[in-house]
Amino acid sequence: MSDPIEERVGEALREGGATVATAESCTGGLICSLLTDVPGSSDYVDRGLVTYAYDAKREVLGVSREALDEHGAVSEPVAREMARGARDTADVTWGLATTGIAGPTGGSEENPVGTVYIGIAHAAPWGSGDSYATVSRYEFDGSRTEIKGRIARQALKDLHDAIV
Repeated sequence: MSDPIEERVGEALREGGATVATAESCTGGLICSLLTDVPGSSDYVDRGLVTYAYDAKREVLGVSREALDEHGAVSEPVAREMARGARDTADVTWGLATTGIAGPTGGSEENPVGTVYIGIAHAAPWGSGDSYATVSRYEFDGSRTEIKGRIARQALKDLHDAIV
């Protein structure tokens, strides 16, 4: 598998007639940038939303005030709501979200620098009851730029695994 992950994701989306929207916090649009580096990505990329602030997460994605207040932006519940919000507001097959701490500061004991929650939400056909959202937590080392790159590629890998 020498093809970059963004190409493999694109092939999987195209083969399934599926579409994707991203909701990015700590990655700042890097995932959508990687996806759109692939020629023909307009076939499956709907939009990329950078929702860095609490208000942006609430206003653009419908993330609940309760999730933000009770768990903080860097949390499993917020990543899940972000992924669902991207999927549902864009009306796409897949919503992909990241929220984390790229550093070099801002970490805590619970969420050290390099922590990220990656949310994936899938829209199944109406009435099937098969729509879902999952969240995975990772910790990466490196500089801010390196961490953002690792998060973006992990998010694409997770999405690819979910599709195939």
